[in-house]
Amino acid sequence: MTERTKAQRPATQIDTTVPHSARIWNYLLGGKDHYAVDRAAGDKVCEVFPGMVDITRHSRAFIGRVVRHLAGEAGIRQFLDIGTGLPTVDNTHEIAQRVAPESRIVYVDNDPLVLAHAQALLTSTREGATSYLHADVRDPAGILAAAAETLDLDQPVGLMLMGVLGLVQDEDEARAVTRELLDALPSGSYLGYNDGSTTDPAYVEAIRRFNAGSGAVPYTPRTPEQMAGFFEGLEVLEPGIVSLPHWRPEALPFGEPPRIACYGGVGRKP
Repeated sequence: MTERTKAQRPATQIDTTVPHSARIWNYLLGGKDHYAVDRAAGDKVCEVFPGMVDITRHSRAFIGRVVRHLAGEAGIRQFLDIGTGLPTVDNTHEIAQRVAPESRIVYVDNDPLVLAHAQALLTSTREGATSYLHADVRDPAGILAAAAETLDLDQPVGLMLMGVLGLVQDEDEARAVTRELLDALPSGSYLGYNDGSTTDPAYVEAIRRFNAGSGAVPYTPRTPEQMAGFFEGLEVLEPGIVSLPHWRPEALPFGEPPRIACYGGVGRKP
């Protein structure tokens, strides 16, 4: 085991004294799987930036649109979803297997609470497969090796990096992680990506305060231009890297703000 792997091996015990991004996200989405420390951290962000709830909702809706496109029009039957978060409704496997029951999905997260819930809730159709890896995004080699037990990495894969690269502070490292994952996937694979952006000063300030005072893993918003760098070498699908409600929008029950401080897109590996 290398020193890098040792340093990045995720904890297997739930720490209720430190907020975790997956549990904060679950709280902001109206879920039930969080602790007082997560609620306090989420409330502090919303005090500075009430639009955070819109970001969580539109991020979730964006993921659904991306998976439906990949499983439908693009014909993808395998998904590697890194930074899964806590299971809610319409998870990646549910959407993909609704379109194509034979779809195979591997989820990856490093929160022990996600592990506990995933083992109970992330079931699969009989025709397909669903598995969960307790791992850190900064260990792409380990993720790929374990994912190969469920996925055929010689066939196209939909790589989902939704809201997780912001947890890798160093941009060069974040790009290296993305590149290592994509390099291992064949032509015809796709990257679906989103993250918080620097386009709204109120959001940036809320995240700055969160990073300074929460004790959680810091989160790093990036410019749309920096985000575009993760798609280097890919064919970016229309409409490009945009504020999430503007990526192939559909009618949403909570309305559609003109722009939110979260950008993303989809790219195909030639």
